[in-house]
Amino acid sequence: MFRELASSDVQLFPVEVQGTAEPYYLLNVARTVRCIDDSACAEVRLWTPENRQPEKVGQYRTVSGLRIDKSKVSEERVFRLWGWSSPIIIDEEIKKALERTGCLGGRFDEV
Repeated sequence: MFRELASSDVQLFPVEVQGTAEPYYLLNVARTVRCIDDSACAEVRLWTPENRQPEKVGQYRTVSGLRIDKSKVSEERVFRLWGWSSPIIIDEEIKKALERTGCLGGRFDEV
C-alpha cells in the first residue's frame, strides 16, 4: 500500500518474521518537513544551550497539542517533522487505506 501511494516518501525493506510465511516489511520514512505550527500548538519548547546538549539546540524539546502548518507541506504524503521526529504524519488517503487493511497498533490524530 505504501509502495503504491507514497513510493517517493518511504523505503520498504523486506524482513523475515519467524513462524510466519506472510510478507513483512520495515518502513523507513524518508522525508522530513519543517511544518510545526508553533503558535497553534498547546505548548512548544526548544532545546537551548543551557540544556547542555549542543547537538539539539534549536530543535523541539517538547511539543504538546501538535498542529502543523499545512501550507508548508507540498506533495509529501508520509513524513516526519523536522526537529520532532517521533510522530509519523500521513495524509487522509493513506489513513483510510491503513484502516481498510486493519492496521494494528496505529493511532490517528488530526494535526
